[in-house]
Amino acid sequence: MFTRLLLAGAMLATPALALAQQPAADESRAPAAATAADAQPQIFDVQVVARYPHDAAAFTQGLLWHDGFLYETTGRRGQSQLRKVDLQTGEVLSASDLAADEFGEGLALWGDELIGLTWLDGTIHRWSLDTLEPIRSDPYPYEGWGLATIGDALVASDGSATLRFLDPETYAVRREVAVTLNGKPLTQLNELEAVDGLIYANIWHSGFIVAIDPADGVVRRILDLRPLVDAMPLREREGVLNGIAHDPATGRWFVTGKLWPSLFEVRFVPRGDTPPDS
Repeated sequence: MFTRLLLAGAMLATPALALAQQPAADESRAPAAATAADAQPQIFDVQVVARYPHDAAAFTQGLLWHDGFLYETTGRRGQSQLRKVDLQTGEVLSASDLAADEFGEGLALWGDELIGLTWLDGTIHRWSLDTLEPIRSDPYPYEGWGLATIGDALVASDGSATLRFLDPETYAVRREVAVTLNGKPLTQLNELEAVDGLIYANIWHSGFIVAIDPADGVVRRILDLRPLVDAMPLREREGVLNGIAHDPATGRWFVTGKLWPSLFEVRFVPRGDTPPDS
């Protein structure tokens, strides 16, 4: 039943994302040519390509794909881990526990090391990609939500409308960008993934992912994944969409959520287009 799951013509429900549905300004009062920052974001629906098992006890925070495996960080104190996961079976192949009093958050790959945030604990960790053994831990002065690698920097979210671009070795802030949707700040930026020059971010407690231009913070795309959220048999309010991974070798996308029993390979289809058969 999951080979094709599309939402046609649905209204964007959350207050911030509903801005994307506002009508264009009166042409008689609009400038002759809109700037790139003025352009309305493009809306995409989701098509499910495949469904895989996922640990329903995993409070998923960070997710990434590398060399045929998923790497995942989980949250909640006493349960937070870094994991290497088999896509086909959902089996945790190896894991590294965070301290019992730490709450794991976003995850990024830098070279042959994995880097992970903690929520309110003021710590950022590094592990060996090969063994998942801890390498070092350093102070981190911000609230930790999402983390990704973009170019020669890390990009981090803290739940606000601000993204910070960090030096991957020292974590010094190189610059900040304010994220906006139709000219208004967009908050609740959570898990991050950088793909083809855009930063994709889960919007916490929504069924949406947005694609952000790192140059100016403008949202260029809105991905509507509410059908996946609605299909999950969840008992907890915090069982939200969270987790974006992309395989650059094949172009495949993977998404999941906190406490979700499934992980999905998906395509994103521009709203109004007819998707190819699966």
